[in-house]
Amino acid sequence: MADRSERRRHAVETVERLRERLAHADDGWFFAQIADKVTERRKELGLSQAELAELVATTQSAIARLESGGRPPRIDTLLRIADALDCELLVDLKPRTKPKRGTR
Repeated sequence: MADRSERRRHAVETVERLRERLAHADDGWFFAQIADKVTERRKELGLSQAELAELVATTQSAIARLESGGRPPRIDTLLRIADALDCELLVDLKPRTKPKRGTR
């Protein structure tokens, strides 16, 4: 059981690190784009924030925070939002144009 809880803790930490890194990518550019697209798609489908929240098993305030550029949601929440909006969530990984210090 300890091994299972350790794996879960590690997975949660990994997701949290990813969320933090994505939240600060280009000063929030990544999540600002997603927030705009979520709002646009939700409105296209005629859904209120509360209705989307119910489909995603989250709260209306969590949807409002995402749409207003507040604290970014976890990746699993984004995946559920994409599914509820009949969309794909695409994350692109590109090499930096300038390497970080200490790397080749």
